[in-house]
Amino acid sequence: MTTTRIVVTGIGATTPLGGTAAESWTNLLAGASGARTLEHDWVAQYEVPVTFAASAAVPAADVLERREVKRLDPSSQFALIAAREAWADAGAPGVEPERLLVDWATGIGGVWTLLDAWDTLRERGPRRVLPMTVPMLMPNGPAAAIGMDLGARGGERTVVSACASSTESIANAYDHLQAGLADVVVAGGSEAAIHALPVSAFAAMQALSKRNDEPATASRPYDVSRDGFVLGEGAAALVLETLEHAQARGARIYAEVVGGAVTSDAYHITAPDPEGSAAARAMITAVENSGASLDDVAHINAHATSTPVGDIAEYNALRRVFGERLGSIPVSATKASTGHLLGGAGAIEALFTVKALHERVAPPTINLVEQDPEIPLDVVTEPRPLGDGPLLAISNSFGFGGHNAVAAFRTFED
Repeated sequence: MTTTRIVVTGIGATTPLGGTAAESWTNLLAGASGARTLEHDWVAQYEVPVTFAASAAVPAADVLERREVKRLDPSSQFALIAAREAWADAGAPGVEPERLLVDWATGIGGVWTLLDAWDTLRERGPRRVLPMTVPMLMPNGPAAAIGMDLGARGGERTVVSACASSTESIANAYDHLQAGLADVVVAGGSEAAIHALPVSAFAAMQALSKRNDEPATASRPYDVSRDGFVLGEGAAALVLETLEHAQARGARIYAEVVGGAVTSDAYHITAPDPEGSAAARAMITAVENSGASLDDVAHINAHATSTPVGDIAEYNALRRVFGERLGSIPVSATKASTGHLLGGAGAIEALFTVKALHERVAPPTINLVEQDPEIPLDVVTEPRPLGDGPLLAISNSFGFGGHNAVAAFRTFED
């Protein structure tokens, strides 16, 4: 089978570290944390047990027009901001609408819209429920908003696979371009679930860190004292296109997308398979799709949520894949800085992986004070040069339900 080369020509993001991709990357390299104490009235009203999260650094209302804010759930607002930035960054590619496709993702969808509408129904009656409620709460709302904004008629596809969602959307975008369904794809994911109910629910299942007095250091992947993840919000977008299309228009190229894979544990609704066999298979397949060897992998952006069970399960999967060589591969766990963006996590981590390859520097993992001896990885704790020559990197995402997704990227070489 002939393989079409796929490249990244545009990036965009709005995250807890910054309102743009550039700001997010700069603050990531600087070792910043996006976690902060929540100032919402509902924190005290409902006495939620976790009082902090990694909120978006720049509110969507500061960027979008008022009518857009009113007609879009926050998950769609973040998506539109990230996609517009990525599109502009790519030089607004000239492409036929029928050859432009959107592959987007979310883990939860329009939860703010749904819960606000429920409050309105209970307190003010059915006549006061907004007519736009259903379009705003639909999980495909972000993909639709992007598609309408950019005039994409090649398809507006939505993935919902928990925390693996947006890495799966990137893997799908790679497949769709390989299949010739489009010349350009806007891929990524968004999430906006910092609300009393999701926070309370995650806390009830003992998934969130309880470090209310020290939010900035609460997310600490691989540390012996890790006690859960920090909920984050935001979005990230990548513009992917065939190399032929990109070169024909003289586009700037960040990196090459060389593979993607999706597997499932079929093990437990929330816990990862501790043996990590399916997660390992996703990594192996993503690299094999690239035509490269596992020995070529020079950097890993790990899922690394800072949960006691999850970090070890991922290590076990990585060890299955890389064996003894694992200890010499630089691993970055960027959720320590951004928090966990759920369905948007894979997209921002893929963006960070692309930037790491383009700038040849692995970003740091903050808050690692005492590394768990059961996870003897080579964790990057300060920005680290990745060296010269061709580089291959993978970005891992694993989600509730046993969803595993991995994307592989390589430095671009003519």
